[in-house]
Amino acid sequence: MHVKNLLSLLVIATLFACNKDKKDAPFFVDEDPSTFTELGTGLNIGVVPAKPGAAEISAYDPITKRLFTVSNLEGDVNKIVVIDFADPANLKKITEISVVAYGAVNSIAIYNGKLAAAIEAPVKQNDGKVVVFNTSDYSVVKVIPVGALPDMVTFSPDGAFILTANEGEPNADYTNDPTGTVSIISVNDNYSVVNLDFSSFAAQSTTLAAKGLRIGGLNTTFAKDMEPEYVTVAPDSKTAWVTLQENNAIAKINLTTKTITDLFPLGFKDYNTDANMMDLSDQDGGFAPKKNKVKGVYMPDAIAVVMSGNIPHLFTVNEGDAREYAAYTDVKRLSSNDVKLDPTVFPDAANLKLPAQLGRLNILYRDGDINGDGFLDVIYSMGARSFSVWNGNTGAQIYDSKNELDAKVNTSGVVVYEDGRSDDKSIEPEGITIGVVGKKTVAFVGMERVDAVAMYDITNPAAPVYLSIVKTGDAPEGVLFISAKDSPIKKSLLVVSSEDDGFIKVYKPNSL
Repeated sequence: MHVKNLLSLLVIATLFACNKDKKDAPFFVDEDPSTFTELGTGLNIGVVPAKPGAAEISAYDPITKRLFTVSNLEGDVNKIVVIDFADPANLKKITEISVVAYGAVNSIAIYNGKLAAAIEAPVKQNDGKVVVFNTSDYSVVKVIPVGALPDMVTFSPDGAFILTANEGEPNADYTNDPTGTVSIISVNDNYSVVNLDFSSFAAQSTTLAAKGLRIGGLNTTFAKDMEPEYVTVAPDSKTAWVTLQENNAIAKINLTTKTITDLFPLGFKDYNTDANMMDLSDQDGGFAPKKNKVKGVYMPDAIAVVMSGNIPHLFTVNEGDAREYAAYTDVKRLSSNDVKLDPTVFPDAANLKLPAQLGRLNILYRDGDINGDGFLDVIYSMGARSFSVWNGNTGAQIYDSKNELDAKVNTSGVVVYEDGRSDDKSIEPEGITIGVVGKKTVAFVGMERVDAVAMYDITNPAAPVYLSIVKTGDAPEGVLFISAKDSPIKKSLLVVSSEDDGFIKVYKPNSL
């Protein structure tokens, strides 16, 4: 070979290697995760004044640079609103995708140009559907039957699976209580579906209940009582975890065998400690946290996972939720005549029932009678007013934010602590998303009742560190992180869609 030709080949090989290295190099923008501020004025997709459901869950498609947002606005056509997101500071509505032919959409997710929508049936106790659309032209790719009331949908990170949490809520008179299930849809197998239920754990119900699993309802069974709420999937797409909010538990799923392998009861949070002091009255003159002989039932809504070594760290937002139906309810105020406190455990019961003490507190009044004598030995309230980190292999708690969310909201100067919610679920943490901002891994915690998102540095997922709070629209429902790599402006973005005013707001951090 001539030297000239050899040199030419060496130059080409070098250029190819350089281009390959550049292509394979991770995308990085040095950003300060404590500096998220609102970008532009956002977009209101509701009506004025808006009604609940105006803007719920959002998903972003980097291929078309479009944002898709669920709108379940009361009295309006159930739909998915499509938004031009090419300029996040100047959002523009493009069109709407009506789903009324299928039912009511609850959740959406996007992977590689495909939009999966979780849709409940017109009679929500009937089996629901996942409808897959193309994000480019909104054409239907596939309609897949799933369980009753699919409340949340997600793709696995590799795109091989679509998973739904099918809550299976009963009807108002509790005569139709469908089984709660998780659907696993195999995308590459023509969207074939496997529905998993929890009947195999029924024999362990006594042991699980002793650890904090809540089993209740009216004339129900173990499998029917389980109500899957939210799903997260490990980065390797081999394992999923599902919150069962009303049941106070997390389930672990093997996606290779398509089986539920574990059910982790989450136990209870003791409010009678200095670190867990809470304001449990809306008539005590303002934010006044103190120790109380009350236990919070975690009852998480959203969940996300971060791997650290070989340990999956599960992040949950501990909202709490009551069962309130015409034929059955499990919540009452502590001052109710139906709530009787054991005088041995609570010698100050009369004082506790005063409005400025615990009288206004909404409690799970069917729980807590340990010895079956008709008197409560333990006072349980809904939620834990926090976010937690759990070991995804064992279910053990690694971290809890204790009372920090309440305290930070109260001193933030950005939003106002709403004392009127102290008797219920306080700041009401509901949504969570996780992303890498600059050199930090960050958790974004949506708080529905104070219209805010709190940001935490979770680079060490076992020891989150508070960063800041941003104000959002009214009742933030969807909290979405868009990485700098996928962002249309190559900056990390936080997108918050708010249920009660229909606003979609976008936030970005400062560069370092």
